[in-house]
Amino acid sequence: MIRTVDLRVDYGDFTAVKDLNLHVPKGEIFGLIGPNGAGKTSTFKVLATLQEPTYGDVFVGGVDIAERPQDVHKLLGYMPDLPIVYEELKVWEFLDLFASAYFIPVEKRKQRIDECLELANLTAKRDAFSGTLSRGMRQRLILAKTLLHEPEVMLLDEPAGGLDPMARIELREALRGMAALGKTLVVSSHILTELADFCTSIGIMERGELVIDGAIDDIIAQMNPHTLWVMEILSETSKAEACLAGHPHIESCESEGQSVRIRFSGDDEEAADLLAKLIHDGVRVKAFYEDKMDVEDIFLKVGAREVT
Repeated sequence: MIRTVDLRVDYGDFTAVKDLNLHVPKGEIFGLIGPNGAGKTSTFKVLATLQEPTYGDVFVGGVDIAERPQDVHKLLGYMPDLPIVYEELKVWEFLDLFASAYFIPVEKRKQRIDECLELANLTAKRDAFSGTLSRGMRQRLILAKTLLHEPEVMLLDEPAGGLDPMARIELREALRGMAALGKTLVVSSHILTELADFCTSIGIMERGELVIDGAIDDIIAQMNPHTLWVMEILSETSKAEACLAGHPHIESCESEGQSVRIRFSGDDEEAADLLAKLIHDGVRVKAFYEDKMDVEDIFLKVGAREVT
């Protein structure tokens, strides 16, 4: 759905985006991660046709944005990082203004506005003046505006920036609703917890370059081929260690207090067999679970690799 080829963005002598090759398939919820200044916003502005690249090609839905920008506008919904609204307009009036700009027929506007307000969980504020809304509600109003013309691709730049915890939860649920409708979402953020709960794939940018990208599970398997299992032991851990010694699928074993952590190269069936062996040998196991790598672990590991 989105593809960039050798995308580069320069500001004078400074390169904000360097040779970016990105591919986001249809229906993905793609998280673009990186610290401030990594090049995320510059990438978004190019994708949204708000800025011309220094060079490189960008395609949205197979359409070259340089050759047919008007066609791309029909496919795209862009939510910038600052929720700017017209404070003197009521919520429905604000949406009606943009519905007109999107050439939505007059007879269909009320229904479409009501649908977008419901999707953004903002129906109760339909007749409120935009200037009276909290930042979280303004963010949801911009989300509703972004949905008006039923775009296939949504670009969301730091959508939860400045929101309180409850507003972030509400926004997250709204974005999940968008994904359930089959939209392709590209979300940029430097706050990892925003993305971990709903992204299906990620890309990590550092100093204008895409360091790694792909499905989260695939990246984890690539970076961490051995799963980490944790056992909470009621008996002495030395007994568990003796039982684990020499096991062909255990790469390492570490104990701390009543916990034993093992790096394990076997599958789930073999992990279950290992637990059965421990219990058979008299080890009193309180808990046995996989300590899965998450988005934050990926980011930290990639960052450490870049530094070294």
